[in-house]
Amino acid sequence: MSASQNIRDFSSLSTLEVTQRDVCLFGIKVHILTSSQALDHIDSAIKNKKSLHIGMLNAAKIVNMKRNPKLGKDVRSSNMILADGSSVVMASKILRKTLPERITGIDLMHGILSRGNKEGYRVFCLGATPEISARTEAEIRKQYPGVVIAGTQHGYFSDREEAAVAQQITDSDADVLFVAITSPKKEQFMARWNKTMRVPVVHGVGGSFDVLAGKVQRAPLSWQKYGMEWLYRVVQEPGRLWKRYLVTNTLFLGMLVKEIFLPSKPL
Repeated sequence: MSASQNIRDFSSLSTLEVTQRDVCLFGIKVHILTSSQALDHIDSAIKNKKSLHIGMLNAAKIVNMKRNPKLGKDVRSSNMILADGSSVVMASKILRKTLPERITGIDLMHGILSRGNKEGYRVFCLGATPEISARTEAEIRKQYPGVVIAGTQHGYFSDREEAAVAQQITDSDADVLFVAITSPKKEQFMARWNKTMRVPVVHGVGGSFDVLAGKVQRAPLSWQKYGMEWLYRVVQEPGRLWKRYLVTNTLFLGMLVKEIFLPSKPL
């Protein structure tokens, strides 16, 4: 039976328990999962009508969580936290808390869509500009015809419109919600409205819609392999990104040195 054929009653949506072990990095519990294991948990959440709130962790987010305790609280509220950035995987090895692999937000999104193509997942796409939102929907329909687009909504809505957007998502009966809104608004929206929307799987995908829609080119596999995807982005948008990456990468290295000598305890 496909996910969309299940009898849907999310009035008492309980949280999926992620049974795999985790490690504490920078005071954050990160799950020791491969992409295949993560996708199995996602499928289980959909089939069993459980809530699975996915948090993606990279160097910039770790730095920003340190600066913004509210963002840190929102990210930690996720019940499956994965290492999105190669720098996080590198840090896990240095700290002898090795994670099995890097799981990028966009790769996880495509993995969900690939399984959804077979299982008939209902997907709601939230975020990006109206143009990118429309192109993203078209690409999903083209590449993954077995996926049901439960709804779309661009990300340029006001705080006063949040409740209406959350209700739109609730009414869509979606199995998966992709959120393509910049941090920290993305994490705040997901934490604030997760229980209201009652979508089994909520995944913040960052700029993945821009890539899927063809607006931004993803780094070649060789760049990804050596953890240089961030540099490829800077090359594409130097004026907007060089300072952000210079500052966050420098601060992250400082945090890593401190973590070697004074390991953080989970909050």
